[in-house]
Amino acid sequence: MTPVITVKNLRKTYGAKVAVDDVSFEVRRGEIFGILGPNGAGKTTSVECLTGLRAADDGEIRVLGLDPAHDGAALRERVGVQLQEGELHPKIRVREALELFASFYPDPADGVALATRLGLAEKLDAQYRHLSGGQKQRLAVALALIGKPEIAVLDELTTGLDPQARREVWELVESVREEGVTIVLVTHFMDEAERLCDRIAVIDAGRVVATDTPAGLAVGARRGQVMRFRTDGDGARVTALLEGLDSVEEARVDRGEIVVRGREDVVVDVVLALAEAGVRPVDVEVARTSLEDAFVQLTRSHEEV
Repeated sequence: MTPVITVKNLRKTYGAKVAVDDVSFEVRRGEIFGILGPNGAGKTTSVECLTGLRAADDGEIRVLGLDPAHDGAALRERVGVQLQEGELHPKIRVREALELFASFYPDPADGVALATRLGLAEKLDAQYRHLSGGQKQRLAVALALIGKPEIAVLDELTTGLDPQARREVWELVESVREEGVTIVLVTHFMDEAERLCDRIAVIDAGRVVATDTPAGLAVGARRGQVMRFRTDGDGARVTALLEGLDSVEEARVDRGEIVVRGREDVVVDVVLALAEAGVRPVDVEVARTSLEDAFVQLTRSHEEV
């Protein structure tokens, strides 16, 4: 499948500061592609370059076959953008903002219907300055989608939203994708990336350190399982006992819990070892490695290189 976005060896500096060092990735049509990384990793700069909002110093970018540096006007008709720190005039009303942005496109979406889906129906006549942070974020999403874009770039779209509002926005994003829109989602929230993204590029210190599905990143980071439990025994003695097992990679005490990480057979080995030692585990939890585990390992490994 021909990608709708191709970024090769992107580099962007601000004076002596290197914001993006060497970023490459491809986005396929119809997918939700996540760009995940810690604050300051180069995520926002990367998407600003691919949408034509900033000029790259080096590298090659193609979005829907267009070069953002030279085809900005044509690209803006086909790509919707919600920026992390976008602002509107403080006195513009929600309805006016929707009508203004709708006027930029030949066949826009229904702004009132879109605002209603985003929980802004009661704020249509409110001025921008009177909106809460979460309401401003919802409006930014609505403005990004009002042109019925082929691609929507959403930068930290749920920052400032409460848990219920975040889930409502997630459902909206999923419904937009079902309508055929390709979505580039910039985030640092692990649960958001796991819920929404088909594939993820992890960016750290201006470089892509891994690209895969959320599940693929988790599996690739560290095969095995994580077991947590409490015991009335001496934590240090229990961890010393478990560290001697071949299947155990790590055993430690974390806020009163014993945390054991190891191979697929680690749970059976730990249970048998505890039974033989007369130690009774309680509140036992077993989990496979998560996207968060992968993220921590990938960014930590990159720092150590």
